[in-house]
Amino acid sequence: MNDDDPVQLLATLKAEHRSLDERIRFLSSEPTGDQLEIARLKRQKLMLKDEIQRLMDSSVPDIIA
Repeated sequence: MNDDDPVQLLATLKAEHRSLDERIRFLSSEPTGDQLEIARLKRQKLMLKDEIQRLMDSSVPDIIA
């Protein structure tokens, strides 16, 4: 596979998104969870979500009905 393969990129981004979600849940469950790190991870997760959505939207052709 080549590095520009959108399917592979999408899978990688989704895996990263899940990993961030798990890390956020873990830190949030800790009584001493670092709130700044949690906020940073949430922003990063949101950026990944936006990138995933952009890739998914670009893979669906625009059809004028």
